[in-house]
Amino acid sequence: MNATIRRTAVALGLLILALMVNANVLAVIQNDELRARDGNRRQIIDEYDQQRGSILVGRREVANSVPTDERLRYLRVYSDGETYAPATGYYSVYGATGIERTQNDLLAGSDDRLFVDRLTTLFSGQQQQGGTVVLTLDADAQRAAVDGLNGQEGAVVALDPQTGAILALASTPSFDPNLLASHDPTEVSENYERLRKDPGSPLLNRSIQQVYPPGSLFKVVVSAAALSSGEYTPGTDIPGPAVLNLPDTSATISNFDDAPCLDGEVTLTEALALSCNTAFAKIGLDLGADALRSQAEKFGFNERLDVPLDVVPSIYPDDLNAPQTAQSAIGQYDVRATAMQMAMVGAGVANDGVVMSPYLVAEERAPDLSALSITEPEALSRAVSPEVAAELRDMMVTVVSKGTGGSATIPGVSVGGKTGTAQDGNRLPHVWFMAFAPAEDPQVAVAVIVENGGILGDDATGGAVAGPIAREVMEAVLQ
Repeated sequence: MNATIRRTAVALGLLILALMVNANVLAVIQNDELRARDGNRRQIIDEYDQQRGSILVGRREVANSVPTDERLRYLRVYSDGETYAPATGYYSVYGATGIERTQNDLLAGSDDRLFVDRLTTLFSGQQQQGGTVVLTLDADAQRAAVDGLNGQEGAVVALDPQTGAILALASTPSFDPNLLASHDPTEVSENYERLRKDPGSPLLNRSIQQVYPPGSLFKVVVSAAALSSGEYTPGTDIPGPAVLNLPDTSATISNFDDAPCLDGEVTLTEALALSCNTAFAKIGLDLGADALRSQAEKFGFNERLDVPLDVVPSIYPDDLNAPQTAQSAIGQYDVRATAMQMAMVGAGVANDGVVMSPYLVAEERAPDLSALSITEPEALSRAVSPEVAAELRDMMVTVVSKGTGGSATIPGVSVGGKTGTAQDGNRLPHVWFMAFAPAEDPQVAVAVIVENGGILGDDATGGAVAGPIAREVMEAVLQ
């Protein structure tokens, strides 16, 4: 009997020890992980007991918290919510997205860098507050991007080519984060479900979460590969027939108007200015898929970015045969890109061939507004040599001054650009525009994508629909 009691006591003791170990693991080792887990409503509710920090664009609060008389002491409020939602995201009793999620520790006041602030408020009896996040967005450029899209499904990204700072991050249709900031769980749930089921997908951040065939914008990447190979110059003559027969197949590639480019032969500069499909398909066949993939990756393709919002990778596929390579050279087949990626291509060309890492957070501040961190620009890669970049800049200026990109013309400013029209399954074609200005000292690079031809539908071109939006955003930055 004594042996049985001893065995039972030992077993109970081991169970108690296991429970103690598990409780300590949860409380100490896994504490941060469990607190940060999406859907941890207890943490979010606790955070409502203190004033959450603001998100600023310039000196203006685009997200801040105001006191209430309710159980949850503060309500999150978004100024011009739909305009800035692709950047701020939302903060809700059900979770957070965007900057509200990525910078949550600072905004909530739980960041380790605020430890001294927390001690000070604890002993002084003051109300604890969160820190402040200052975004890189240019308010005028952001407004121009949203107004230019005018409700069409699409996105705009504008960058400072010399630093990588994100000047505009627009996605339409957008949503009002205030609809999800209510303290009423039923109201928030109903609003979220309505937004989630909306056929326009307003919760989708098209600027960084959606990839599209880049169409003729990819011809800039192909031009970069051609010039970097040493086998081409801007003046090299290239066949530009009405139709190009692809090897090992009965498939063909034709030009936009089913006609030869000029007299059937064009220089590389002319091919880019006229967006000659057959010429670029021929270049793709001559260079090969490996050269195109290598060049695309130097601009950022096949790489996941953190700005700190997560940017889905743009794709240049592996293992392409010759016909697929020809199609990829005009931005079709399985080539896919975000608006962020194509803005990076334009910015890299503008910035002497150096692609800067894009970033959305300019500065982080403590509750007393002292600086905790200021983002320092950082190079992501060298896409092309300065000499090749200069040749590409001149070629892209010709696209605007003499080719398909005339809608981006800004009086008194030298603008480089590229139009694009991309087929995507059985839908109407998407239209693109990529540009930078001023060409001699670039201050802004922009990419615009409008889905399914926008307001012009099947009659749309990149120059007609996306070009004017790009121009308006550049003008807003340069004013």
